[in-house]
Amino acid sequence: MKLFVNLARAVISSLEMIFEQNKYADKVIEKVLKQNPKWGARDRRFIAETTYDIVRWYRFLQNITEAEENDYWKLLGGWCVLHEVQLPAWEEFKGLNEKRILERNIKMKSIRRFRESIPDWLDTLGEQELGKRWEKELHALNEEAAVVLRANTLKISAKDLQYSLRESEVETDYLRDFPDALVLTERQNIFRHPAFKEGMFEVQDAASQFIAPFLRVSPGMRVIDACAGAGGKTLHLAAIMKNKGRIIAMDVEAFKLEELQKRAKRAGVNNLEIRHIESSKTIKRLENSADRLLLDVPCSGLGVLKRNPDAKWKLSGEFIENVKELQQHILQDYCNMLKKDGLMVYSTCSVLPSENERQVDKFLERNGDKFELIDQKHSWPTDGFDGFYMALLRKK
Repeated sequence: MKLFVNLARAVISSLEMIFEQNKYADKVIEKVLKQNPKWGARDRRFIAETTYDIVRWYRFLQNITEAEENDYWKLLGGWCVLHEVQLPAWEEFKGLNEKRILERNIKMKSIRRFRESIPDWLDTLGEQELGKRWEKELHALNEEAAVVLRANTLKISAKDLQYSLRESEVETDYLRDFPDALVLTERQNIFRHPAFKEGMFEVQDAASQFIAPFLRVSPGMRVIDACAGAGGKTLHLAAIMKNKGRIIAMDVEAFKLEELQKRAKRAGVNNLEIRHIESSKTIKRLENSADRLLLDVPCSGLGVLKRNPDAKWKLSGEFIENVKELQQHILQDYCNMLKKDGLMVYSTCSVLPSENERQVDKFLERNGDKFELIDQKHSWPTDGFDGFYMALLRKK
């Protein structure tokens, strides 16, 4: 494989935006590729995958190349050496020693925080919370995420979607335990496909597809999704409810709800109501009104590092402590929107017990006279998909 200077510069530019301008990696890649529409599929794939790879292995590459901070050319050079891509005789790669890189590669693999490319504090926290389990989950979090689709059953079945995609040479496999899911056999920009534009499917990780069914909704119910965001799980709930009943999607970020409205229109969802949470009064007005309540709360995001590897470099211990306070606040305040005998799901995309089981335990310590735990479930990164936790509670 030959390294071309225009593609190398696109990777370097992307890394600068991610690390120095604190932009989200997925948004950066989207922007860079949109600015260069003439690039072919192979070039686009190289830029996206190489950028993500360097972000994921940032600390490891920095160590084996002995690069100074923000020397992204050295990181790219180290990546090339490890992937047996011949280093061009460019000024930017001057001083890189391939033999030394390969020697340090072997040496650094014996130290977990370098081998798995993670900040010291985060490695320590993971081990404190998960013990021996942390090692294998951390390793799984460094694997590339699969691209999973959820067939929008308001419009098409998974079987018919697979057939339709195959006609345009997009191959997928079924996933056991996920009735509406298909996984792409080869990565590609599926958002360009006509079936996506027609609302036939959403891109949604398999583990995320556990949550809506876990809430035990049925057509005709009044359901509140109180931390809806851009609404992936909201749309899944609508499909399960067959567009019957009412879903109130809420969030403190109005722009996310605007995106949800666009997605809902494309998906053919018409049992949805949007409410921006402007103050505690928004919650108060809905007291004792919901048959089902979904609290997919803000979290550290440690369960989704496969698809958001830049998060491990942007997280801090202070952020995780603050988000845990917010999680408990949401649990304590938002639970009042549920009717008696109603069911509530608390969920996160984290693997940390302090954000998961311990939050539920803390909630029940204060509200055990009103709520009881019915069920809880983990989807671990080692299961092959994102890390999620979900707890089902009933209001007595």
